[in-house]
Amino acid sequence: MASAVSALDAYLVRGRPELARRGKGTPAIFLNARGGRLSRQSAWQVLQDAAAAAGIASAVSPHTMRHSFATHLLEGGADVRVVQELLGHASVTTTQIYTLVTVSALREVWAGAHPRAR
Repeated sequence: MASAVSALDAYLVRGRPELARRGKGTPAIFLNARGGRLSRQSAWQVLQDAAAAAGIASAVSPHTMRHSFATHLLEGGADVRVVQELLGHASVTTTQIYTLVTVSALREVWAGAHPRAR
């Protein structure tokens, strides 16, 4: 995570200001080479390139990143209402989609609680 924080810090301190000088003053955080707002398609391509560079062979999309973010928070013990706010969901029911129990979590509980597992 430290490298992600470092990369984002470098972009915000050095990269974005340089790109912003080329544009028309958009408040967007991520900018294209002309200083404009990064399009949805360009953001998707940046993510694909980063995944390939990291050796990730499975399908990656902004939605899978969002889903992973929510799932990791919930598996780490975050309150579902907090995750709801972070994701911007109007209803907690929408957030509860991410609370599906993983197979590894099921095995872990079974192994620790069922007498046949011991």
